[in-house]
Amino acid sequence: MRKLITALLCLHALCSSALAMPPEGMVYDLKASVVKVRVALPNGHSGVGSGVVVAKDQVVTNCHVIAHAQAINVIKFGESHRANYIKADWHHDLCIVGFDGLNTKIAELGSGTSLQYEQPVFTISFPNNSPRPLTTYGLVKALYPMDDAMIIQTTNDFRMGASGGAMFNDDGKLVGIITLKSPGRKAFYYNLPAEWITSLLLQPELSIPAAGTLPFWDAPEQNRPYFMRVIQPLQTEDWPNLKIIAQQWLQQEPNTLEALHYLAIAEYRLNDLENARLHLNQVYTRNNRHADALFYLGLIAAQMGNKEFAAHATSLLETLNKDVASQLHASTNSANLNCNLTPC
Repeated sequence: MRKLITALLCLHALCSSALAMPPEGMVYDLKASVVKVRVALPNGHSGVGSGVVVAKDQVVTNCHVIAHAQAINVIKFGESHRANYIKADWHHDLCIVGFDGLNTKIAELGSGTSLQYEQPVFTISFPNNSPRPLTTYGLVKALYPMDDAMIIQTTNDFRMGASGGAMFNDDGKLVGIITLKSPGRKAFYYNLPAEWITSLLLQPELSIPAAGTLPFWDAPEQNRPYFMRVIQPLQTEDWPNLKIIAQQWLQQEPNTLEALHYLAIAEYRLNDLENARLHLNQVYTRNNRHADALFYLGLIAAQMGNKEFAAHATSLLETLNKDVASQLHASTNSANLNCNLTPC
């Protein structure tokens, strides 16, 4: 059972599969549209983030990068450009910073709602105040409906300074903005949808400095989106509380697939295998690219003695995420699966 638990934790930590890389030339060209954002704060300190050029002389970044800044500059090709206005969507944590004569490549906006689970994506940003833009490669793991768009959870990790950076699909279109990660060692990484940028471009110009309301992710715990509220009980293995939160989520958003998935995880860990299997089947029926649901279905099948389906699940996972397929294969072959319905 120890190996089984290790595999589950690895899955929760979003272990990534070997990825097919986008063309090197395309990635290099896209770096021209990503800039370093540097701000001067009232206390004399400075801050650094990332941004993406989304229209002529307009750079999108996170509002939390530039909030309260006395001055905002972007650094590109060794040159510093001073901002003269911002446009703000404080609630969604997206701000546009305006310039004169920036003259650099404009990223083409794509759609976050067009993404699929296990689809490769890559990010470009300036983590840890890097002198040059860095690229990470990962997979889409979950999509969470919010305000007519989708919050995008991926395996692309990031560090301080990456906030406001770009997430692209393999066509080189901007589909998300790097924004936040969950606390804890096994962090979950979230990106804001490109759809929100379109409406932000139409917002009025504001003078600098400017400050607004807190973003949705910095609200009191009980007011945060459910996809954030499930993380703490998941990481602390508080399965009864995870079940309660997932049930509340499902009641509020009955069509949200991940609410059903987290309920199934809680049921599985509470040894309610029949209900877990029922709900995981519903998840997988609605989205046959949901590798995590298929992983749990394979585990349950093996524990209930259905090795044929466990092998079939492993085979299906090979086409979605080879790492998760390997985890399922190792777990179902090495764990003590004679425990039947009793926890090993």
